[in-house]
Amino acid sequence: MKKTILMTFGIALAIAFTSCSNDSSGNYPYKVRMTDAPGPYSEVNVDIRSVEVTGDNGHTVMLNTTAGIYNLLDFSNGVDTLLATSTLANANVKQIRLILGSNNTIVKDGITYPLSTPSAEQSGLKLLVHQTLQADVENNILIDFDANTSVVETGSGTYKLKPVLRTVVTATTGNIAGSITPAGTLAVVSATSATSLVYTSSVDADGNFRIVGLPPGTYSVTVTPALPLLPITVTNVSVQAGGTVNAGSIAL
Repeated sequence: MKKTILMTFGIALAIAFTSCSNDSSGNYPYKVRMTDAPGPYSEVNVDIRSVEVTGDNGHTVMLNTTAGIYNLLDFSNGVDTLLATSTLANANVKQIRLILGSNNTIVKDGITYPLSTPSAEQSGLKLLVHQTLQADVENNILIDFDANTSVVETGSGTYKLKPVLRTVVTATTGNIAGSITPAGTLAVVSATSATSLVYTSSVDADGNFRIVGLPPGTYSVTVTPALPLLPITVTNVSVQAGGTVNAGSIAL
């Protein structure tokens, strides 16, 4: 199943910049948050050590990060967490980089397996942002960490983290929420825009789903359950910036 994690991991960060002579003046409160979506594991634990931000002037700043081991699956269906916070002097954020430690694991069928992340430990997880901040108001960005598609089984009982991440500017995007019946059915939910962009999430154990970080527009929402059940599509779901539209209860 595909999942979306709003690193919607579903984790949050805030960032601090040092100003240069060519930077725009002002104070820019900034928070980075993380989120995820339901998946086939009991836990996906990621060891986050630090977060860095690079401005459009090329200057990189280490954020005030709440380091620790985060279970991505704690942050799904609209739940997120704050990783760090600060106030920037540069209005333009170009890149966010997450540095991971070595204590990464997954739990599947009650068994804990190590999760190798060699590239993330050395160079970090880099996310291009290109976000312009507003002065003297709280600016947020959500990191959607797709834990399900980010975990790759490389052998019997061996797993590797190949992070699938995207950033979401919550003030300029919207969300689609809903549920399916019967609850407990395994299913993937996709939202397809008029320009054929596709965003996906998964249904949790209670039958709920939430697709975050959608550009405003009209979408078709398709629930694809495990066979022998057939896909169901709901059309003309209108998404507006800063809001969540309810697609209702979809019966399979």
